Amino acid sequence: MNQRRIQAVLAALALFGCSGSAPAADQRPANGRAKPFTTRAIASFDAPWAMSFLPGSGVPLTGISLVTEKTGRLWLVDGAGKKQAVSGVPAVHVAGQGGLGDVVADPGFAGNRRIYLTFVEAGAGGTSGAALGYGTLVLGHGEPRLDGFKVIWRQMPKMTGDGHFSHRIAFAPDGTIFLSSGERQKFDPAQASDGNLGKILHLDAEGQPAAGNPWAARGGIAAQFWDMGHRNVLGLAFAPDGRLWATEMGPKGGDELNLIEPGKNYGWPIVSNGSHYDGRDIPNHPARPEYAQPKLWWNPSISPAGMIIYSGNLFPQWKGDAIFGALSGEALIHADLNGGNAAKAEQWPMGARIREVEQGPRGEIYLLEDGESGGRLLRLEPVR
Repeated sequence: MNQRRIQAVLAALALFGCSGSAPAADQRPANGRAKPFTTRAIASFDAPWAMSFLPGSGVPLTGISLVTEKTGRLWLVDGAGKKQAVSGVPAVHVAGQGGLGDVVADPGFAGNRRIYLTFVEAGAGGTSGAALGYGTLVLGHGEPRLDGFKVIWRQMPKMTGDGHFSHRIAFAPDGTIFLSSGERQKFDPAQASDGNLGKILHLDAEGQPAAGNPWAARGGIAAQFWDMGHRNVLGLAFAPDGRLWATEMGPKGGDELNLIEPGKNYGWPIVSNGSHYDGRDIPNHPARPEYAQPKLWWNPSISPAGMIIYSGNLFPQWKGDAIFGALSGEALIHADLNGGNAAKAEQWPMGARIREVEQGPRGEIYLLEDGESGGRLLRLEPVR
């Protein structure tokens, strides 16, 4: 082994062989630039999937968050990385991509202590589907727990297979819920109006169709739809101007960043800038202009996942922009948003699959690595 390779191995060991509490500053260049942040490991989890800070819980240098593990565990975590298991979580069907998913505190959490969770539940005949529900978070009386958990929405129909559940939650400024529902790797349901697969849905706080949805006049399950034609949306976030953005996994290539607008059809599986895994071509978006085109797309795949639209002050250069993780790309990605337009900016290598991105109470950024064992919670702060 030559000297250059020895130095590279030693550098990698120094970065990834550190303990969970030690800082791991990584200034490798991205797109020719040094990273503008330091990285510190805060805690470790088994197959973490999502996190959410509790409104009003942040104080300088700390913050209380909830973290889900796909295997069905929910954790209360403080800013120092101390973890407490939360009881009262619903029974979860764990297989493939399925398990416990998103966690989001109700905008009125300070008054109602309500926590929303998505998860996968088993159905008849080997089927499964995503579900959405909420419970009341009880703190300060022994171990933390969710009381009175109530399921308010279900993916219909339930399907065989263990992929493309999506089940990401985003609260709109008016307090209604936007929820992504994947097409379960079945293609055609994304264009069907008799099921809620392959759609982004708009619901009220109790899981009912929100008023004014584009297909409300049809009634039934179509009244839930905000749009249609999606494959697997794993990031969903509102910008300060009220626009809704989504990251979506394409097939072999064709990963997307989409501006989500009511009543539009995003074309899956009829169009994609990727191709089928068996090599068959799929017409690109420009070939069918009646379908909404992505604002950005990637080929080869990066597998985009959890996303925020940054609103803090620690990284002023990112204010109003999309920051999201990449799974197969093992990266953190910055997309510059300008109204309804987007441009690719930086892509920083992280050396691990990045499942989730969240903004902390001081404007710091948190990441969850997608590790079956030892997936770390990382805190990013500006280089001083």
